[in-house]
Amino acid sequence: MTADGKGAGPEENTVADNEESVAPAVDSETTPAGQPDQGQQEQEQKQGQEQEQDREQERVPSPARPSLVRRLLRNRTVRATVAGVLAGGLLGAGAVAWRTDTLPLLGPAPCWDSLSDATVSALFGDRRTEVEEQTLQTDPRGPGLSYGQCRITSYKDDRASRQLTVRVHKLDGLHGSDGRQWPEEFLAAGMVALGEGLPGMASSSRAWLALPQSCTGRPGQFEGPVVVDVGMGPAGLDVSSEYESEDRAALAHAAVDTANGVIRDLGCSGAYRSADLPKDVVAWRGTQPDAFCGIKGLALPAAYRESLSRARVSGDGGPARICEAAGSYPRAAVRMTTVVDPALAEVFSQDLLKGGSTFKGTNGFGSFNVSRAVYRARCQSGDVIFMLEQKDRFGEQDFTLVRDLLPAYVEAESSRIGCGQENVTLPRG
Repeated sequence: MTADGKGAGPEENTVADNEESVAPAVDSETTPAGQPDQGQQEQEQKQGQEQEQDREQERVPSPARPSLVRRLLRNRTVRATVAGVLAGGLLGAGAVAWRTDTLPLLGPAPCWDSLSDATVSALFGDRRTEVEEQTLQTDPRGPGLSYGQCRITSYKDDRASRQLTVRVHKLDGLHGSDGRQWPEEFLAAGMVALGEGLPGMASSSRAWLALPQSCTGRPGQFEGPVVVDVGMGPAGLDVSSEYESEDRAALAHAAVDTANGVIRDLGCSGAYRSADLPKDVVAWRGTQPDAFCGIKGLALPAAYRESLSRARVSGDGGPARICEAAGSYPRAAVRMTTVVDPALAEVFSQDLLKGGSTFKGTNGFGSFNVSRAVYRARCQSGDVIFMLEQKDRFGEQDFTLVRDLLPAYVEAESSRIGCGQENVTLPRG
């Protein structure tokens, strides 16, 4: 895909050659020692049960193809002739909201005319929905990172039930919170790759997809790609595998639909193909001490094996591979993230440059403190990030895992991804 007047470079994302918007149907296939208190567990279980009940009530057959009138009105040229008929109130600068139950035919599709009827039905069933949408444009008074946001809320009677938040923004690797908060939510072990040619990932609560650089331009230094990210409910909420597969598919299709709508809105050509997700969901399993997190040759020191007896690993083949490890209660106490997409690697610039004591390796450098280490290596395919984080104290061990495991992790993981023999030495502390 190329943007109007711009050529695609070798490092740019690939998209399908056709220029039609994608409207895919949802896939039919469907703890560490510091335990949380009993009240917290009961509250989380109750929240998960309520959400599962909501999903059960929202199950409906896939809707029929939109009527000819609605399909015509989604066309930009035709919509321009009936703009005076479309209802909607201004909520703020560039923000428009409408109620889909009030205007079943005359309104454009939600979120920049992108979300298909099948995707909306998979997310909300047949409940009444309200949409708030901002015009896509960078902030002229800011650094130009945010393009806009869209929010869809469904209602059960008069009570808000579910809410989808869609953002279009450039990831900031040096300022703000993207270096910590965004990876915490959107680079988690419960996520899987969207499929070949789709630089993004999805879980049952979060999904994201990077827009082609041929459309948005090459990121600057310490900047990540422009992404469409979608979120529904608390990040990382554990639900049953049946619901997890359905919700993951719905959010993945929402990310692809929205990305294609944004591409059109920005005046670029081309479209991403539909997401191709694995059938299985990411599950917690017993750890292999001699191949920790599924990395051959990475041995977990004996002092940590009881506290890190379970782990889950995101699907391979995506822009990042994430492993989370825990004890008997499946809440991540350790996270290891390997980012092989050079543009996405820039998200960790703040930790890399300001994260603590510095150290060097065979083909790179990094920084570390007692709970987190980030190392960037120069590989044949571009820069790769290795991030190791101890998120909680466990067992009788203090925050010692980063120092004990990082050198072995970098060495074994660099070999696994074909990055050559990478060795690091941490300074004595």
